[in-house]
Amino acid sequence: MKRISLIVLFFVGLLSNAKAQHDPTDQIFSASWEIIGDVDFKTVKETEMYAIFNNEIKKYNGKPFELEGYIVPIKDGMKQTKFMLSTLPINQCFYCGKNGVPIMVLVELVEPIKFTYETVKIRGTLKLSTANAMDIPPVSLINGKAI
Repeated sequence: MKRISLIVLFFVGLLSNAKAQHDPTDQIFSASWEIIGDVDFKTVKETEMYAIFNNEIKKYNGKPFELEGYIVPIKDGMKQTKFMLSTLPINQCFYCGKNGVPIMVLVELVEPIKFTYETVKIRGTLKLSTANAMDIPPVSLINGKAI
């Protein structure tokens, strides 16, 4: 259930048009995040949502991709191998008491990295999923490494 909640928060962040009250100096802006931010979603029913990928992001599917962002842990612990990567720090996300949900990508690393409140740069293989986005995150970085 926790996993589904994180996935739903990811989509709410992508679909939300509301302007969040975030510290603008913390927000990560990059061409890579812009590509991911252009993913749209089609809701079929309450339990089914599917990503609609444009040609720009499709050309990176299965290829090396790099993102800088903030770690949003999925599990407890100081060492992380699987987490969400966000454009905003965890203390500025919706479910932590602030408004607005940042764009997030699921990251799976080859070797663990230590949790930090600072940004991290990750290079991995971009993976796009056309499965039900309520069950599987549509955008992932797999076989990643911190750089």
